Amino acid sequence: MIKNICCIGAGYVGGPTMAVIAQKCPNIKVTVVDLNEDRIDAWNSSNLENLPIYEPGLDRVVEEARGRNLFFSTEVDKAIDEAEMIFISVNTPTKTYGVGKGMAADLKYIELCARQIARVAKSDKIVVEKSTLPVRTAQAIKDILDHTGNGVNFQILSNPEFLAEGTAIDDLFAPDRVLIGGDITESGQKAINQLVDIYANWVSKDRILTTNVWSSELSKLTANAFLAQRVSSINAMSELCEKTGADVNEVAKAIGMDSRIGSKFLKASVGFGGSCFQKDILNLVYIAKSYGLNEVADYWEQVIIMNDHQKRRFAKNMISTLYNTVSGKKIAFLGWAFKKDTNDTRESAAIYVADDLISEQAMVSVFDPKVDETQILFDLNYLETRSDIENKKYIKIEKDPYSTVENSHAIAILTEWDEFKTYDWKRIYDSMLKPAFVFDGRNLLDKKELEEIGFVYQAIGS
Repeated sequence: MIKNICCIGAGYVGGPTMAVIAQKCPNIKVTVVDLNEDRIDAWNSSNLENLPIYEPGLDRVVEEARGRNLFFSTEVDKAIDEAEMIFISVNTPTKTYGVGKGMAADLKYIELCARQIARVAKSDKIVVEKSTLPVRTAQAIKDILDHTGNGVNFQILSNPEFLAEGTAIDDLFAPDRVLIGGDITESGQKAINQLVDIYANWVSKDRILTTNVWSSELSKLTANAFLAQRVSSINAMSELCEKTGADVNEVAKAIGMDSRIGSKFLKASVGFGGSCFQKDILNLVYIAKSYGLNEVADYWEQVIIMNDHQKRRFAKNMISTLYNTVSGKKIAFLGWAFKKDTNDTRESAAIYVADDLISEQAMVSVFDPKVDETQILFDLNYLETRSDIENKKYIKIEKDPYSTVENSHAIAILTEWDEFKTYDWKRIYDSMLKPAFVFDGRNLLDKKELEEIGFVYQAIGS
């Protein structure tokens, strides 16, 4: 029976996942390690509002388990040495250099973890891939671990996460499925069963699926590709709806009632964001190309092309509606996170819409209830379109929605935060320059109510 777990990586996956495991398995010591001291300090903060990740319900889970059997530390070697099971949950960004640049997953952090485990381990370990990885990465990890010369036996498992940011705790409490892949050998099956036993503390065994390691690795990429494909498909139809007079919400409702299709992921928007969809599809494209499957690669790449088009199209529509110029005009952004109930901004549509508007010398004013100024400026600077000084000239981050929209020409709703629905929109309208425009990139607000106030309202697919 596993008594000590170590997780390398205290990010969006490792932190919440280990917190829930610790809460549900009080007899197992769970240590989450990371080299980022600031991040670990935030996880250990006495003020639970200072946790580095915002997820509804996460603070309560951490409060219950932290100090009892959940620990956050920078002592990586110590945690590896003590653990019987080690989760690898580090970042696997898209490569920005060399072969596969712009598509392949950068596995340097995975390799560094494997080498550190190999160097430190003095007893047998089960190593669990939690990061999203290309198929057959487990073999590379196993090659590194098996050639240490320490006489240590390692079993490699794949246990991909299927968490949606904003509902991650609920997803962990009641997952659609838990997927565990491992070797078909006797020792491989024993390792699989040990991880199954951990999840079985709160997950019904009929929801725990075991496969070979390659199927598990590929299933994660495939799941994200299928979900992103649905988003791009409805977004493609939203443009056609705008041209023909159809309403994309009505179209989505009609097709979603077909039991063969279903209603999930059929909400038109300014485009999907987050750390997974784009990265995983590009990874899938690269894998397909590396096997010479060019038609397969082209098919999946079109999902990304459509998503990029949707982001840029939203900005173009704003500019054309605002009399073909936004130079010197104040444009208010409500929302910067890629979706509600998270402070994650990776690949958020807001970044690209802001970039296009700033390129036209618009003055962008931003409010997001969970994203701070440092992150917003980092996101814009990461694009390297212009200097930090130039970005600061054209963007202002506010702490209040009403000051954000005051004296603005238009509002762009870029995150579907529920609180936006509760604002005093009559007060907002009165504070804006006339005509006052609302560009709803998430189909969040009621068109009729806004038009009765006096707004010129334009939504995706309307």
